[in-house]
Amino acid sequence: MLTILKTGQSAHKVPPEKVQATYGRYRIQALLSVFLGYLAYYIVRNNFTLSTPYLKEQLDLSATQIGLLSSCMLIAYGISKGVMSSLADKASPKVFMACGLVLCAIVNVGLGFSSAFWIFAALVVFNGLFQGMGVGPSFITIANWFPRRERGRVGAFWNISHNVGGGIVAPIVGAAFAILGNEHWQSASYIVPACVAVIFALIVLVLGKGSPREEGLPSLEQMMPEEKVVLKTKNTAKAPENMSAWQIFCTYVLRTPQIFCTYVLRTLRNKNAWYISLVDVFVYMVRFGMISWLPIYLLTVKHFSKEQMSVAFLFFEWAAIPSTLLAGWLSDKLFKGRRMPLAMICMALIFVCLIGYWKSESLLMVTIFAAIVGCLIYVPQFLASVQTMEIVPSFAVGSAVGLRGFMSYIFGASLGTSLFGVMVDKLGWYGGFYLLMGGIVCCILFCYLSHRGALELERQRQNALHNQDSLQLADAQ
Repeated sequence: MLTILKTGQSAHKVPPEKVQATYGRYRIQALLSVFLGYLAYYIVRNNFTLSTPYLKEQLDLSATQIGLLSSCMLIAYGISKGVMSSLADKASPKVFMACGLVLCAIVNVGLGFSSAFWIFAALVVFNGLFQGMGVGPSFITIANWFPRRERGRVGAFWNISHNVGGGIVAPIVGAAFAILGNEHWQSASYIVPACVAVIFALIVLVLGKGSPREEGLPSLEQMMPEEKVVLKTKNTAKAPENMSAWQIFCTYVLRTPQIFCTYVLRTLRNKNAWYISLVDVFVYMVRFGMISWLPIYLLTVKHFSKEQMSVAFLFFEWAAIPSTLLAGWLSDKLFKGRRMPLAMICMALIFVCLIGYWKSESLLMVTIFAAIVGCLIYVPQFLASVQTMEIVPSFAVGSAVGLRGFMSYIFGASLGTSLFGVMVDKLGWYGGFYLLMGGIVCCILFCYLSHRGALELERQRQNALHNQDSLQLADAQ
């Protein structure tokens, strides 16, 4: 299935004297390609949200049907994020990402010509499935080209791509409506963003790079021995390049040499992959609990006007950009590459600000607390992404990202949306806020456990380097 996307070693080797210069140029291109590529995925994802008023007016869909369509995309994306990210381990990242964009564009063209609810539902599911082809190649590319000491800043830069992508959807669709008119709302909402996505897919193919090995360069581990990830496993019979995506997932993420284990629980042995996945579950629970319920809470409980609510929502989303960039720098420089201490600090501050958001009566203070929560909530999510790249080898990053993505959307997002709604119906709004506060406490706990696991891996890495240096010294003598 992945034959046309498969990775391979370049027949052309870069001359040794040009390795450093070529490496520096290629890794900037690789980062820009995944930034622009992931940005484009949001153009053909968030355009659906902008089209929902027209679905109700023009196609006469009920609010329940529109909600079902949104849920279909969310669930499909959560499942796909797990599967597609694992498959990306065995594919060329730039080709995999570009193919996903083209497939999303094709689905959006289909949405532009559809009017029946069930056809819409099927296409939305396909869009969610193909959306999962974006995140895995992004993390794989960063892990292949950038050392740990830089991944905080690099990951922060990449992470704001979804904020930028989500922010430019409205201008693109708005310009399309201005040119085409409301009578062509489907073309403006779906087909125009699809064309933009295809252009970005071509940019990814031209600008993007595979792994250093594919480009005729030494691997990151060869150039920087400190990048070696030390993992104890009994399955050493096969080299990673000869293993399937499922074998890599089982060996380096689930940490079991028995590929088709009879009892699933026997596979759950990589505690660090699970700790960081559970961090993301509770981060997504709080994030979606805020995003999904902020509009109705501010309108019905705090009695905001629609304009005031829109301003608060804007601050919640866009405040994440400067905070994410700052967090990347802090985690690299101040915390020396240790990601979870800063994540724990942010979650503790969110706990305090959530209480302020809940209890404040002033329009200004509610908006400020919402902005601070929005400023902070994306930081642990981004730091969890960086930590994921550092607990498994680079060839298993997609699998680890897939596990985290699957759990965060299927469990975290559903807890923050569905369970929050149940708590509000049964206990009132305080029940929903207690749920989010409990999620914050659980998130801090798993941040701590993940931090301890990262320290353990760091000790193993240092011991391996020390032993290697000792052997080299003995050979020299």
